[in-house]
Amino acid sequence: MRLGLRENLPQFALLVGVNALVGGLVGQERTVLPLLAESEFNLPGYTAMLTFIAAFGFTKAVVNYFAGALADRFGRKPVLIAGWLFGLPVPLMLIFAPTWGWVVAANVLLGINQGLAWSVTVIMKIDLVGPLRRGTAMGFNEAAGYGAVAVAAWATGWIAETAGLRPAPFFLGLAFAGLGLGLSLLFVRETADHVAHEVADLEHDINAGLTAGQVFTLATWRNRSLSAASQAGLVNNLNEGMAWGLFPLYFAQGGLDVGTVGLLVAIAPAVWGVGQLLTGALSDRVGRKSLIAAGQLTEAAGLFVVAAGDTFGVWAAGSALFGAGTAMAYPTLIAAVGDVAHPRWRGAAIGVYRLWRDLGFAIGAVLAGALADLYSLTTAILVVAAITAASGLDVSLRMAETHPRQTQLP
Repeated sequence: MRLGLRENLPQFALLVGVNALVGGLVGQERTVLPLLAESEFNLPGYTAMLTFIAAFGFTKAVVNYFAGALADRFGRKPVLIAGWLFGLPVPLMLIFAPTWGWVVAANVLLGINQGLAWSVTVIMKIDLVGPLRRGTAMGFNEAAGYGAVAVAAWATGWIAETAGLRPAPFFLGLAFAGLGLGLSLLFVRETADHVAHEVADLEHDINAGLTAGQVFTLATWRNRSLSAASQAGLVNNLNEGMAWGLFPLYFAQGGLDVGTVGLLVAIAPAVWGVGQLLTGALSDRVGRKSLIAAGQLTEAAGLFVVAAGDTFGVWAAGSALFGAGTAMAYPTLIAAVGDVAHPRWRGAAIGVYRLWRDLGFAIGAVLAGALADLYSLTTAILVVAAITAASGLDVSLRMAETHPRQTQLP
């Protein structure tokens, strides 16, 4: 039993592919659902339109918390398979939904799927590679997931332009879910033995035996680095929830067709996905803190450019800048949490971090919808940009550098 990326490359590569399918399942909604809410379901306001994101984000956040603890207790693979079983009905519910309530219910199931499956692929990759290549592992993981989000967003926009908003775009989701379940059942191997191997070198670590409650308080407020990571993760998905819900509507108001809107929507996750291949590894060389803070400030700059633009070129540039900033911060935050957490409670710590992070989806959807209804889409984007910039400043002030890993918690 050995730790390392090269030593576990076949299984690591398989998990990268599985996480791409997890990302594709959520990416099928990225372009189409906000447009469906407006054109087919005739919802009365932006807040109502974004209820599906709020339901998704809240559910995913809660499930993230339990996914880490479940993976520590019962093993990684069973939790991964359970995640895919919850994801299977989602495309069918979106295809046949007679009311908006069905769409919201489908996104509750999608939140469970993402909370279980994505969380576990993160944990399993960290198990395999060990402490020295954690950032690289998270770069590959998040690149696969969000690269697939981008591809699915573009593909469903193109399909919708030629075949309509339903049902054709969601056939991709059926393929993603079926393939993901099959690969997880037949080929993914449990990584609990890798955790035991790593723990063997840390038997006398005083931080090994923490309860779930102690891990929660550490990740939420007691440990400054984990606390800063949790708030930064929340803000990262707050702006992501806003972009998911409002960008398609904002670009469509500029007179663009559905295919072009899909292309614009795909730019940010595409840059984000590809960029993480570089930034994850870079954080293993230069550290976590500077990349996270700079990334959030770059995200804010990109949102300001989008809000100020009124042409395809400006919107594309702003979206690319937004994606580049997210690529700097997103995998690095997870790696920082993995740096601090002991292997025995790593799954639980990542679960707490992802609880706070994915609550950002729900908070961002509600906040952005309310601001858009009260003021305008532009105002909503600008307010979220300001919040993102403030989060980056908080990281620069409160977070300590976590790489190389220090075993003694402050």
